[in-house]
Amino acid sequence: QVQLVESGGGLVQAGGSLRLSCAASGSIFSIYNMGWYRGKQRELVAIITSGGSTNYADSVKGRFTISRDSAKNTVYLQMNSLKPEDTAVYYCRLVYSDYVRRYLEVWGQGTLVTVSS
Repeated sequence: QVQLVESGGGLVQAGGSLRLSCAASGSIFSIYNMGWYRGKQRELVAIITSGGSTNYADSVKGRFTISRDSAKNTVYLQMNSLKPEDTAVYYCRLVYSDYVRRYLEVWGQGTLVTVSS
């Protein structure tokens, strides 16, 4: 079973920064991509593929940076110049294959980011 452990959320003033982390553990054969999503609709914030390609929502381009540590199966989201509209629960998502080559996804429990004005 694969689990995601998220950390780094909290309360910050507008213009401030936060760094989210998401560590994956368990029976992972290969990772296709890891990403961050937010809100009830789980809109895409940022995603990074196994090859290192990244994609961002227009609303966060130039402010957020997604990165990864492949050796630790961990993805990070550096959030700078935060705005009140960035307030949301942020979810980590992992798309991977297990040792019987099944294509699977798993979501983290979510971490709350609150940006005060």
